[in-house]
Amino acid sequence: MSKKRLYSFAAGIAFVAASTIAMAQDTLTVTSWGGAYTKSQEAAYLAPFAKSANVRVLQDEWDGSVAKLKGMVDTKQVTWDVVDVEPGHALQGCEEGWLEKIDYSRLGGRDKFVEGAAMDCAVGTIVFGTIYAYNADKFPSGGPQTVADFWDVKKFPGARALRKSPKTTLEFALIADGVPPKDVYKVLATKEGVDRAFKKLDAIKPNVKVWWTAGAQPPQLLADGEVVMTTAWNGRIYDAVKNNKKNFKIVWDGQAMDFNLWAIPKGTKKLALAQKFVAFTVQPDVMAQQSKYISYGPTIKAAVAKVPPDILADLPTAPQNTKTAFVVSSQFWADHDEELTERFNKWLAQ
Repeated sequence: MSKKRLYSFAAGIAFVAASTIAMAQDTLTVTSWGGAYTKSQEAAYLAPFAKSANVRVLQDEWDGSVAKLKGMVDTKQVTWDVVDVEPGHALQGCEEGWLEKIDYSRLGGRDKFVEGAAMDCAVGTIVFGTIYAYNADKFPSGGPQTVADFWDVKKFPGARALRKSPKTTLEFALIADGVPPKDVYKVLATKEGVDRAFKKLDAIKPNVKVWWTAGAQPPQLLADGEVVMTTAWNGRIYDAVKNNKKNFKIVWDGQAMDFNLWAIPKGTKKLALAQKFVAFTVQPDVMAQQSKYISYGPTIKAAVAKVPPDILADLPTAPQNTKTAFVVSSQFWADHDEELTERFNKWLAQ
């Protein structure tokens, strides 16, 4: 069940005195992914916007499954006003018409964003990396350094965890099998390439104890000792290290760089307020704050310069962390997600 939290920064008496209609008009529901990521959004965006705009901000969670979101739009029962989405959602929502088009003239133009972050129906807010991390306590003489090491259970014994999704999992398999990161989609675009990725996954499958589905799982799996290494979103590992003092290490080799974006469901009754919220979050001074709470990079060029150097070092976009990185192809996954997910799920069930 989704958890909802309420952030109210206006005077309590004013809200009590307000009519039901007025309160409905002054409430915005922002839906995201939960965990450390949502906490960073609360601190950088939700609370400051609630205070500056004198509104209530409700926060809901989702798992990325579009059925609920599309259902809201189709039935004209839209209760989410702004949703944190992945690029694939943005492409699909635009094509199928269940996301609002973004008016970039309200946001200072597309040129203020890093390449790929200004999509037609969604506005990039962070650059994150899907990486793998390990518990350094389990490898006192030195841990893994490459994607290929994740597959090397003899040199680095112990249970693994991988995301229960073909996205990035297939790419990692190919990189582990020797494909240069820059060529993964060229290879995956062929039947032989897909077969090659699944064959490589066959080799690690017996050692994968958990196929994770939520971003909060990887650091917990490492902390509980259920696995010694796992793929993860880099911010979740950073949070565990910084705030929970865990001895986890990120392997940046072959990191999959991607975006998260704000999108507005078509049919929201709070369109103007939703647009106001999105515009608020892409101000450089505002966006630069999120990296203080979680190690994801800003998508506004001017915001990058406002991130302190000691924080910048842990971001996916730091030069030393991008040497063997690749950008996840939202177009490839928009074209192939359904068929590859079907094959992936059948493969898992075998």
